[in-house]
Amino acid sequence: MRVLKRSLGLVLVVLLAAGFVSCSRTPSEGGTTNLNGAGATFPYPIYSKWFDDYHKTHPDIQINYQSIGSGGGIRQVLAGTVDFGATDGPMTDEQLAKSKAKILHFPTVLGAVVPTYNIQGVTQELRFTQKALADIFLGKITKWNDPGLTQANPGVNLPGDQIVVVHRSDGSGTSYVWTDFLSKASPEWKTKVGKGTAVNWPVGLGGKGNEGVAGLIRQTPNSLGYVELIYAVQNKLPYGQVQNSSGSFVKADLASVTAAAAAAANDMPSDFRVSITNADGKGAYPVSSFTWLLVPTSIADSKKRQIIIDFLHWMLTDGQKQAAPLSYAPLPDAVVAKELKAISEIK
Repeated sequence: MRVLKRSLGLVLVVLLAAGFVSCSRTPSEGGTTNLNGAGATFPYPIYSKWFDDYHKTHPDIQINYQSIGSGGGIRQVLAGTVDFGATDGPMTDEQLAKSKAKILHFPTVLGAVVPTYNIQGVTQELRFTQKALADIFLGKITKWNDPGLTQANPGVNLPGDQIVVVHRSDGSGTSYVWTDFLSKASPEWKTKVGKGTAVNWPVGLGGKGNEGVAGLIRQTPNSLGYVELIYAVQNKLPYGQVQNSSGSFVKADLASVTAAAAAAANDMPSDFRVSITNADGKGAYPVSSFTWLLVPTSIADSKKRQIIIDFLHWMLTDGQKQAAPLSYAPLPDAVVAKELKAISEIK
């Protein structure tokens, strides 16, 4: 029996060496490459979908993403603790100057930030003037039946309850987009508060991430806050029409966000850092924005470098088809063409 076992063992070794018998390996043994990214919550639903689908067609590649807010994404890419970052507000010149390597901004999709609310007994879709939204977040409009709201919503029985304002508590690209819009809508907001991923909010409660703000609004009667469109849709929260620069009240959807990007698409700066809030056009939704991946041009690991280049190509082509079902607008063709050329800067 011992001789038989020894003989079988020798046969198995020979077969393995000849390649006739395969031995399965775990992912870690098989050389799975992990890429790590962090940043904006605004695009998290589509990034999660993209990274999962990319893994299905590239099982040896795992892209991990932490939805920690744009501020965190910028900090981590500057510190070199992630392979890429993500933000809804472009990095400033001062931030870019701190980086050891040049950082590229790659627009990924277009999205909208919407005013969402929870008012007991009110089922109608509300309309918000630019002044009213600025005054609410400045603490000047404090009740739902303020004339600044009732005049824009004839026939809606708005209550006399206090408005509970909700904003982000973390460094946030969604906040950047919202405060960028408010700065264009209100000279007083621009002077007293300004725009940024984090600002000194005059009033309100803070929630972490789009998820946290949506949760607070859902749980708090008479509240109003701002979230990325998909979070309002997923949480079944009502969201209002917003007055644009032409004076029209526009609801966020694929067409109105695309309209906001139309002008920028043909006049996109070479570094892709652009604001499209309060864009011209009767049908443009005024709180629209690109969202960006932050990718260093110098990537020492050649395997990771090639994966990032390949993923960017896939994202800008096949990946764009997945935007609309998740309430994002795909990139204009002119922007995609410029980005495909910019990929060559990654070395």
